[in-house]
Amino acid sequence: MEPLGPSAYYQGFALSAGLIMAIGAQNVFVLTQGARGHRPWLVAGVCTACDALLIALGVGGVGGLAASSPGVSGLLALAGAAFLLAYGLRAFRNACRGGCMTLAADEAPPSLRTILLMALGVSLLNPHALLDTVVLIGGLSGRLDGAGRLFFGLGAVTASACWFYSLSLGGRLLAPVLRRPAAWRVLDVLVGLTMWGLAAGIGREALAMLAA
Repeated sequence: MEPLGPSAYYQGFALSAGLIMAIGAQNVFVLTQGARGHRPWLVAGVCTACDALLIALGVGGVGGLAASSPGVSGLLALAGAAFLLAYGLRAFRNACRGGCMTLAADEAPPSLRTILLMALGVSLLNPHALLDTVVLIGGLSGRLDGAGRLFFGLGAVTASACWFYSLSLGGRLLAPVLRRPAAWRVLDVLVGLTMWGLAAGIGREALAMLAA
């Protein structure tokens, strides 16, 4: 078992931060709504609440199941490490290709209902978000006991909240920068390094559990 308290919290924070920083539909939606001034507080709050719900389901369900069996926990951790390696490789490939974000400033502001439904859709109907929160974060939390999983989950939720509110409220300042492919390259390199660093540590733990 991993040590409790700050160690588990920071592991959950780092894992969630690395996963959530990857460019995807949810992040683009949050960023563009913030850049356009379309209810950024609401968008950030809905996405954070949805992530918290999914992380709780993962840590309490998948994580609890894994914790009941060292073998299952080891296999899930090993699978998670492999996924993180692939995730990091994808980020490095994206960095090589580059990317940019386009904003249509003349678009009519959507209604409150439309924004709410879109925020729920990109959060709860997003396969990548479900995989990251329920399966990956939940599965990797199985290396910890009950209290450790709680700290791990809290760290993951904190990272989500910090990221979404930063995107929403800083959207107008970031929008001109994120039109440049170089900015996405830097972001993708940071994501890739974070994912590979986490994969190395988790992979070692997984092999140790399977060998025990």
